Amino acid sequence: MPYASLNPATGQLLQLHDGWDDHRLQQALEQSSRAQQDWAQTALPARADILRKVAQLLTERRDQYAALVTQEMGKLLAESRTEVEKCAAACEYFAQHAEAFLCSETIASDAGKSYVEYRPLGVVFAIMPWNFPFWQAFRAAVPALMAGNAVVLKHAPNVPRCALAIEAAFCEGGLPEGVYANLMIEVEQAEQVIAQVHAVTLTGSEAAGRKVAALAGQHLKKCVLELGGSDPFVVLHDADLELAVDMAVKSRFLNCGQSCIAAKRFIVVPQIADEFLHRLKEKVEALRPGDPIDAATTLAPMARHDLRESLHEQVRDSIAQGAVAVTGCEPLARDGFFYRPSILDRVTPATRAWHEELFGPVAVVIRAEDEEDALRIANDNKYGLGSSIWSRDTARAGRLAERIQAGCTFVNGMVKSDPRLPFGGIKASGYGRELSRLGMLEFVNAKTVWVR
Repeated sequence: MPYASLNPATGQLLQLHDGWDDHRLQQALEQSSRAQQDWAQTALPARADILRKVAQLLTERRDQYAALVTQEMGKLLAESRTEVEKCAAACEYFAQHAEAFLCSETIASDAGKSYVEYRPLGVVFAIMPWNFPFWQAFRAAVPALMAGNAVVLKHAPNVPRCALAIEAAFCEGGLPEGVYANLMIEVEQAEQVIAQVHAVTLTGSEAAGRKVAALAGQHLKKCVLELGGSDPFVVLHDADLELAVDMAVKSRFLNCGQSCIAAKRFIVVPQIADEFLHRLKEKVEALRPGDPIDAATTLAPMARHDLRESLHEQVRDSIAQGAVAVTGCEPLARDGFFYRPSILDRVTPATRAWHEELFGPVAVVIRAEDEEDALRIANDNKYGLGSSIWSRDTARAGRLAERIQAGCTFVNGMVKSDPRLPFGGIKASGYGRELSRLGMLEFVNAKTVWVR
């Protein structure tokens, strides 16, 4: 089946790309396996030089790559520029710090000398989504490559031009052929890949994660999963409401709400609930959907028609189950895959919006009885990716943050990924970590060496 690249702002077909048959896939896997063996012997400073060259290319071609992301995935052009810049920063960060992260560690034992050294695993299979088509691929690939692994990528089928551009950038930056390879394959061919590689990393849906984890387990392959999220945004009575509402809109509607770590459940205590909702409604209704290339546009289209339809079904069902439509809550009648910026209030456990991830521009407001109830609601969800607490008393907020079941909690800040910090979730949001030293060490062999 060919890969179809569509413009989400117009629905028009941009380009078709042929998928690979099993023979071509096998050739690519064999090439990556051979290339990785040489790459593992390449000195870390030489690896770092290549990553710095890739960072330079990303910086020089930022606008070119950003236009590609916006045209193929649909996000605002300014957001696409930021995404490309973040990829360059990740290359620079790991180029600078990988040697320290991978340095052998001496550990006292009954030996004359004993230490742990960190060696690459081999070929890592990365299965990445469409919502951050450059960042997700770089986030997975850069630490693994610096550790001496090869990376083969199966990107989402609606962003093939982004996938090819990333591969070309690595190649032009000097990475040996096969050390990073883009695989134009179908989902059904993934098992063939998992059976032959040494590790798997996936960012995607819970359903995809379960399937990949089962295959990885069957073949005894290391696996890291970053799955869905329904991040709680807990607003306490003493929060700076101006800051909280500004960040609520940014976190919920960035990337048209199509982010695993977007704030999705706005949990408010009674003292500030009505005021928070009033301010939130004003700012949400001021968002301007339109052409993502236009600098005046503040809300992008959704990435695909089917995603918009699934979101609207969740919204319709939640309203039928008792949620209140404050604003929006319907598709826009125009070309492209646009959905009105929306708010659902009075969301309760009887509604789909309480339990499910709404992957689009819909803010879900949940009214807690008090602070303790807000924490209970924050944890009453199968996901555990990100979370945030908003309060002027940061010491108290920090203590409450310890009780939230999530991979990260931000106090008075929007949840984001940062190359310096480990990133990942718990519960149905997956396991393992990306980024930072912890993320790099996910795909190495921590090898003990004992010398008499």
